[in-house]
Amino acid sequence: MSDGRSAVAPVLLLSFSDVVRLLDMEACIEAIERAFRAAAAGAPIASGILGISAAGGGFHIKAGLLANHPARPTGYFAAKVNANFPGNPTLRGLPTIQGLLTLFDATTGVPLAVMDSIAVTIIRTAAATAVAARHLSRPDSAAVTIVGCGAQANAQLHALALVRPIARAFAVDTAPGLAESFARNATESLGFPVTSSQSLVEATSHSDIIVTCTPSRKAYLGPDHVSPGAFVAAVGADSEHKQEIESSLLAASAVVTDSTAQCAAIGDLHHAIDSGAMTIEDVRAELATVVAEPGRGRRNASEVVIYDSTGVAFQDVVASALVYERAIRDDEGTGFRFG
Repeated sequence: MSDGRSAVAPVLLLSFSDVVRLLDMEACIEAIERAFRAAAAGAPIASGILGISAAGGGFHIKAGLLANHPARPTGYFAAKVNANFPGNPTLRGLPTIQGLLTLFDATTGVPLAVMDSIAVTIIRTAAATAVAARHLSRPDSAAVTIVGCGAQANAQLHALALVRPIARAFAVDTAPGLAESFARNATESLGFPVTSSQSLVEATSHSDIIVTCTPSRKAYLGPDHVSPGAFVAAVGADSEHKQEIESSLLAASAVVTDSTAQCAAIGDLHHAIDSGAMTIEDVRAELATVVAEPGRGRRNASEVVIYDSTGVAFQDVVASALVYERAIRDDEGTGFRFG
């Protein structure tokens, strides 16, 4: 007796290199911005997150559903499983983050693709930063500091250069050699000077945009590090144990979140609320609201605006759907039948 599997098309398997080839940053930025705007308009979008700690690291699962997608009226559902083990590079020669993303038709439940999640995560996270910077940084922002020179760093600079007139950047890392090598490579690939700095405050105080993308469990960016008018994208704190931004800086700034509920649970906002420095009502807006209503974001050129980015699951849906659609168009990837 047939179980119907023969009628289902093969699942598309897509590697890290497939994703990188198919998901260009500019297209991802525009797709992420459209998704934020759709969310503000009340589009049927759902997302959830689950985190489980393990020895030396942990796992998190993000799942999202986006109905009525322009390219698939039946919609998409994606579930991403990422493993995060900070000791991997030095102890085992392995990446800190590894994972898989599965993509489904949201109406029929048909599995469509399984792809490497790391390239999706890196590109869509940087794309979301660029959307936030487009709406929350000063239009003339030209200098950037990247704190943390790991996998996110180059993508973040690349994305920012697509939305702001970036002319120079500083690279800061607790491993000076890593910052220096990143600065050399980024200068060559991005076309503007990137300089390593051993002084956090020297770099950040001369920057219009600051991106923190570290696995830190202790806040290190405070009011003394940030000049008036700066935009800060706090990217690294994606679990309740991580923290990059001092609560006093959050409390003194305009805070915009990717998801206020999620940031209050696992982002830098979580620590500010726990310390009593802020309440959830102190958050200015979610990014979706700012994209739809620009007046809800930055109010003047001198205020510091912080974007608390914990990574909302619909970003994974949008990015992976774009990868899948282009793979089908270009006949990329490998088909596989589970049945």
